[in-house]
Amino acid sequence: MNICIVGVGAIGGFIGARLATNHKFIVNALARGKSLAALNKHGWRLEQEGELIQRPCVAVESASDLGVQDIVVIALKTPSLSQVLPTLAPLIDENTLVISAMNGIPWWFFRDLETQSNHPFQSVNPKGANGRAIPYKNIIGLVVHAAAVRSEPGIIQHKAGNRLLIGEPEGGKSDRVQALTDILNKVGFDCNHSSSIRSEIWYKLWGNMTMNPISAITGATVDNILQDPLVRKYCSAVMNEAAILGEKIGCQITEDPESRHKVTEKLGAIKTSMLQDVENGNAIELDSILGIIYELTQRLEIESPNIESLFGLTRLFATTKGLYEKKET
Repeated sequence: MNICIVGVGAIGGFIGARLATNHKFIVNALARGKSLAALNKHGWRLEQEGELIQRPCVAVESASDLGVQDIVVIALKTPSLSQVLPTLAPLIDENTLVISAMNGIPWWFFRDLETQSNHPFQSVNPKGANGRAIPYKNIIGLVVHAAAVRSEPGIIQHKAGNRLLIGEPEGGKSDRVQALTDILNKVGFDCNHSSSIRSEIWYKLWGNMTMNPISAITGATVDNILQDPLVRKYCSAVMNEAAILGEKIGCQITEDPESRHKVTEKLGAIKTSMLQDVENGNAIELDSILGIIYELTQRLEIESPNIESLFGLTRLFATTKGLYEKKET
């Protein structure tokens, strides 16, 4: 089986290295620069539970150098999507399974709403280009509940969590997703076949749509964010507004913000992915985590002042730092 990982950061590298532990799989990578060189020299490298897992990898810059794959895992940072997705056609035929494993809302999430209105969501599907790049019928949704960091190009350190949720974008269960579930479980993940992957994606976003941007602005770790009573109250207000939006799109949240805060507190003094991007001078994933939520409030004409203020402040901060390019909605 031929598998290609597109985006070899923390999560892509984590998934790639685990898949490569199955010697029947050829796990390739689409990479650039130092990551490309490191993967070709050393292969996949994952530090997990005190052990260094190292497996062979063929890394290339161009999809045409690999050809059609059985599985393509897209684990890109969302600011790169519009440039990379249109180049992936050589990897994909009608039987290729394309797994989206990214932060926030993926480009395909609102396909039905976009089709009805003939108006793409600019934050995640600018001018509809991302939706046109990958055939919808090939897509499988994936939610990652795990923490990992890339300590240097080509080396991934697993920090916590091992849970994956995978499912059909249209909902329900299928043989192809069950086959993927079995594959992921056999290489060491705790993977579950979800019959409502859109709801799972929305639920994860509901939990981190405040932590990511607030940490980016303040430089605070998650524990410090929630220890401030005023900030904690503000997070709850944002989440309450997002829960209302969830009901409108069929992704109901059945938990209250305070219960979620208590779960998040158990993670301790972690740095969110957005804070790590700020510290490393990388473009932040604001559009898929918060920009799309703001755009949805405008589309549905639902007043959400707390979502608006958080998006506006984070956008201004990131634009000033040169880490975000403002988009028209």
